Amino acid sequence: MILDPRTDLTFTRKLKAPRDLLWECWTTPEHIRQFYVPKPHSVTGCEIDLRVGGRFNTTFDVEGNEMKSEGVFLEVIEGRKLVFTDAYSEGWKPAADPFMTAIIEFEDDGQGGTTYTATARHRSEESRQTHEDMGFFGGWTTVAEQLEAYAQSLMARA
Repeated sequence: MILDPRTDLTFTRKLKAPRDLLWECWTTPEHIRQFYVPKPHSVTGCEIDLRVGGRFNTTFDVEGNEMKSEGVFLEVIEGRKLVFTDAYSEGWKPAADPFMTAIIEFEDDGQGGTTYTATARHRSEESRQTHEDMGFFGGWTTVAEQLEAYAQSLMARA
């Protein structure tokens, strides 16, 4: 993937959890609720139809305010890659004010863990800067850490 530093934000982390489990966490509504937004915020609703054109809708509680995000999957490569956007909702209905397209990639690290890459693509340099100013790196790093901790808790239960 070719990144455009003017419009893309990205980071890569090594997570101490197997790729298949991280994939399951990212593709199951009950799991998404456990890690998808930095605490103390929470996911109060999630709908996933895991196919190209299928919905990826989430509802968040952020400091007592309900926020909704409706989107669709643009690419699904089983166990390896998810691409979703809020530029469209289910049925390819264009959004009035889209924010980003997210690309989540999972790669075995050869040691039982996963190389995890999250990229946010934006329509303009201004929207990219807004996302960075909102705390992209801190927020998405926190989400990755919460994902890792949650996946490890599932491994401990097994």
